[in-house]
Amino acid sequence: MSRTIDYGNLMHRAMRSLIQNVLSDIQKTGQLPGAHHFFITFDTQHPDVEIADWLSDRYPGEMTIVIQHWFDNLVVTDEGFSVTLNFGNAPEPLYIPYDSIKTFVDPSVEFGLRFETQPDSDDEEEAPMDEMVEPEDEAPRKDAEVVSLDKFRK
Repeated sequence: MSRTIDYGNLMHRAMRSLIQNVLSDIQKTGQLPGAHHFFITFDTQHPDVEIADWLSDRYPGEMTIVIQHWFDNLVVTDEGFSVTLNFGNAPEPLYIPYDSIKTFVDPSVEFGLRFETQPDSDDEEEAPMDEMVEPEDEAPRKDAEVVSLDKFRK
């Protein structure tokens, strides 16, 4: 039996770990540095998501939250994070497991991750895995170019 390296699953775990590390740093300080802010889209039907009934009724498939100016009670664990956000002057606690996240974006630095779930197949034994997806460009891709970071330093 031949073994292969499951790069898709490894990337899945690394990307989720990145989100956990970023949120853990925010948890320690209690605030976002500089202009950083996050748009996090998640599957509201994921079995481990915990949100108010009125939110799951209003967002029956997916929901995007913004962590920026006001957030409270950010608690980061190995499986997910909880946070209280303000919805029309009504604070609501949320619990979002990393496996429910579809996108994680920090527009202040043009950084984003998108998780694409692969459909189940009858002959697959493993759960669907996620992968990093490159945005589609209108123009054809150019050859790779080596860039010195010195020109970006202030």
